[in-house]
Amino acid sequence: MVHYFDAEDSLLGSSPQTAERARDMARGFLSVIAPTDVAEAEAVLIVVSELVTNAAVHAGGVTGFELRADPGTVTVSVEDASPDPPRPRRSERTAQWGPGGFGWPLIQELSADVDVCTRPGGKTVRAVLPLAH
Repeated sequence: MVHYFDAEDSLLGSSPQTAERARDMARGFLSVIAPTDVAEAEAVLIVVSELVTNAAVHAGGVTGFELRADPGTVTVSVEDASPDPPRPRRSERTAQWGPGGFGWPLIQELSADVDVCTRPGGKTVRAVLPLAH
């Protein structure tokens, strides 16, 4: 059975603009699919948080958000208005944009697959994570 959660159908009727709101939405989604592995569920929350934070900080905000559960996986999709793909950053405090630089490598480490689809006017970043449910 496949479960979808699209932010357009959420209580607020819009995409989450903060990592906190996105995590709350993801927790609700996870409560429905009842994951059996707590560590895998936590990884989903971390990836949601990092993708939404990256969209907010580097790409002008979230324009779309979707969670999809398939047998053994969850796919997190975040859309934004920047066609620029994510790129690794220096993680030193002296980096050009300030502290940080850990999110993109963390997303890639926790996910079984990550892809970026660019288009005129934006992109979608999809991360597929293992999740027993």
